[in-house]
Amino acid sequence: MSGGHWVGYIGNLHVHWNTLITMWVAMAVVIILAFVLTRNLKIIPDKKQAVAESVMKFFIGSVSDLPNGQKHIPLVGSLFLFILFANLMGQLPLRLIHLKEGEFASPTNDINMTAAMAVMVLFYYLYQGFKKKGIHAIWHGFSFAGIITLLVDLLEMVTRPLSLSLRLFANIFAGEILVSALLGILAIGLPLPAMFFEIFVAFIQAFVFMMLSIAYISTSVSEEH
Repeated sequence: MSGGHWVGYIGNLHVHWNTLITMWVAMAVVIILAFVLTRNLKIIPDKKQAVAESVMKFFIGSVSDLPNGQKHIPLVGSLFLFILFANLMGQLPLRLIHLKEGEFASPTNDINMTAAMAVMVLFYYLYQGFKKKGIHAIWHGFSFAGIITLLVDLLEMVTRPLSLSLRLFANIFAGEILVSALLGILAIGLPLPAMFFEIFVAFIQAFVFMMLSIAYISTSVSEEH
């Protein structure tokens, strides 16, 4: 879905309505699924409870190397699920819904969305670092090595969210461009291999974003940092 954004304004705030709407849809899907899968839990799980437990085991295993890692699951788990469903929305035939300008697209097709999530991760791991170590999370003493380390940390505060946001945005945007190009050549059959591949990419990019976020949190709270 390579069309432009449906641009609007809320007061003086510049808004991309197409990705804003699909963002809320992706959030609603995650919330509804979480609600449905976690109702009426039993000692002997049924199928839906087994699915929910499998997802939680996946998240618990992902943060197993973090000190007190399970407290970070609400953030990293929510990021993974939201990004996954947001990515998958790009493979839905939303282009059949005609807007006055632009097209519906996955929220992660919008650099504003991916940048917002990356900045949220930045603030989160900085908060966790300061909570555990105080000023020593970034200040390593008034020495040459300490000042160099501080400058490197400050540089990482810029490059880490930039890398997170651009990696996710570029992969999803490129995939939707590819599918759109194949649809323009031959709408029946030709885009299917690319669409199946993009489903795989949707999972991989959600996983990469989550694991990099976990790595940044680990760096921030570890004693060796």
